[in-house]
Amino acid sequence: METSDLESVEKLHQAYQRLLQEVNRVIIGQQQVVEELLISLLAGGHSLLVGVPGLAKTLIVHTLADTLNLSFNRVQFTPDLMPADITGTDVIQEDKSTGSRDFKFLPGPVFSNVVLADEINRASPRTQSALLEAMSEAQATIEGVRYLLPSPFFVLATQNPVDFHGTYPLPEAQLDRFLIHLQLGYPDAENEIDILFSQSTEHPVDHLERVLNHEEVVQMQDQVKTVHVDQSVARYMIDLVNTTRNDPRLKLGVSPRGSLMLFRASQAIAFLKGRNYVLPDDVQHMAEYVLAHRLILTSKAKYSSITKLDVVKDIVNKVKVPT
Repeated sequence: METSDLESVEKLHQAYQRLLQEVNRVIIGQQQVVEELLISLLAGGHSLLVGVPGLAKTLIVHTLADTLNLSFNRVQFTPDLMPADITGTDVIQEDKSTGSRDFKFLPGPVFSNVVLADEINRASPRTQSALLEAMSEAQATIEGVRYLLPSPFFVLATQNPVDFHGTYPLPEAQLDRFLIHLQLGYPDAENEIDILFSQSTEHPVDHLERVLNHEEVVQMQDQVKTVHVDQSVARYMIDLVNTTRNDPRLKLGVSPRGSLMLFRASQAIAFLKGRNYVLPDDVQHMAEYVLAHRLILTSKAKYSSITKLDVVKDIVNKVKVPT
C-alpha cells in the first residue's frame, strides 16, 4: 500500500475513534456491540440484534445513524404489517389541471441509508422476506420495476427471543443475509447506575455531534475492500467453514455466502484496528459473530444443550492456525 493510502487509512481510523467515543457517550456499557455494528456497516453487511425489551436496541441504531449523518427510517414490525409497507407501492395520482390519472411510486421506509427493522420476528415470514432483495442487492422491485436503494445501505434488525409470545422464527434464508448476529445482555450494576445519572435531567442523545458524513462512510467502505488478506489466512477461513459442514453436531454448516461474509468482516475489523492486513486473530474474533447464526443443530445436539456458539468456539480451537 502506498504512503498516501496509509495516510488515508490512518485518517479514517482516527475518525472511527472519534465516532466510537461519541456513540459510547450515549450508549453506556455496550461498547462491544457498537464496535461490531460498525464492522458490519463498513463491511457492507447487515446486523441482527437479539435481546429482551428495554435494552436500548433502538437507541443504539438511532445514535449510530445520527453520528454518521445518515438518513434513518424505523419500521415497527407487527403481525399485520404487509410487504408493501416496507418497500413502497404504486398509488394513483390525479393531475388536477387535466383530470388524468396515473400511477406514481410512493417509496417505503426501506429507501434510507439506515433502516431499523424493529422486532422483525413479530411479522409473518412473508413480510420478513420483503427485506431479502434489499439486503442482498441494495435494490427493491415493485410492480416489476427496479429501484436502487441509497448508498450506504444498512439494515439493522432487532428481535426478541423466539420464546416470547407472538414471535415467528426468522427463515434460514433471511438469517443468512445478516453479516453479524449479536446477543444483547443486561448491563452490569455500575453501568446501569451510570445510565440512571446520565439521563437524570436530559438525554445525552440530544447533544450528539455528527462525526462523519455520508461520503466519508462510503470512503471507509471502499478502503475496507483494499485490506490485504494473505492466501494462508483465506485458507484458514475456508478450513473453519469446511469443518462446520462436516461436524456431526450440525445438520447444516456455513454456506459460501458465510465464507464471503467472514472474509469481509475480517477486513473490516483489521481496518478499524488501523491495519491494512488481516491476521488470524481477526478471523477468530469475527467467527462467532458471523458463523454461529448460520448453523442448524441436529436434534441430538439440541437435546444435549449444545449451542451454536459452543460449536463455533470448539471449531476455532480445533482448526490449525496459520503461522
